[in-house]
Amino acid sequence: MKFRRRSRNKVTVELTPLIDVVFLLLIFFMVSTTFIRETELKIDLPEATGDIQEVDNDIVEITISASGEYAVNNRLLINSSLKTLMAAMKEVSEGDTERRLIITADAGARHDAVVQVMDAAGQLGMSRMSITTRNPADSNLE
Repeated sequence: MKFRRRSRNKVTVELTPLIDVVFLLLIFFMVSTTFIRETELKIDLPEATGDIQEVDNDIVEITISASGEYAVNNRLLINSSLKTLMAAMKEVSEGDTERRLIITADAGARHDAVVQVMDAAGQLGMSRMSITTRNPADSNLE
């Protein structure tokens, strides 16, 4: 019995269609991905007991994150310097020193960040200040 030898063709993998598919997937993911950076500060309020007070709409609220970033009326500031903080507070209050200032600081925020807000308010002539806390009974619900 005589066997015939078949010529062996070299087996190759075509990479061109594979590369096309990879590029199409890359383009799909680039187009469908959103690049929105959230500007909200995540804060954990300290606890205190007391009555809930009504809040006016005509207020200036300063939010301080645990890392020391400031937000004035939910607008994140570009840096944490006293000048920037005072300029933002003055713009929001429109120069009205009788507006109420509410300081909402994270429980892990440094004390000097809160004092800097109080100092800025004092330099602007704002004297109506309050600090936000959360009720210990509310923390049991989480």
